Amino acid sequence: MTTPKTTKFQPIPFVISLAITLAIGVVASLFTRPQIKSWYVTLNKPGFTPPNWAFPVAWTTLYILIATAAYLVWKRRDGSPQYRITVITYAAQLLLNFAWSIVFFGMHQISGGLVNIVLLLVLIILNMAWFGRFSKAAAWLLLPYLLWVSYATALNAFIYMMNK
Repeated sequence: MTTPKTTKFQPIPFVISLAITLAIGVVASLFTRPQIKSWYVTLNKPGFTPPNWAFPVAWTTLYILIATAAYLVWKRRDGSPQYRITVITYAAQLLLNFAWSIVFFGMHQISGGLVNIVLLLVLIILNMAWFGRFSKAAAWLLLPYLLWVSYATALNAFIYMMNK
């Protein structure tokens, strides 16, 4: 397997990783926030829908975990084809994560959001598997993300069914 490039904490790459993931969340929120009190409030939602304040708290926490996991993998980068696949998988899941807000909230496409989030779930699982090749801790750090997106998938599916 691979060996760590360095074991010493490197604050600048860590901050860059945080900035990338948090920026994705901030930009996605530009599509989400305006729709919470206008469009989203009009939808029929299941009883297990969390309060609106829970979403930014959960996502901020998850983005920090995602960034930390990416940093741990980056520290063990080796330029191998496996590392390139890992980076591509990571970038693809971040893109789908970002796209969901645009599709669901920005475009009001509940069914499109559902397709997007199911694909996101698959990519998170693949991301965890690839991250695990470089850092078991990084893979485990993505578990809360997987669980939250699984919950969000169920929520999206129920909203779809309740608003046909």
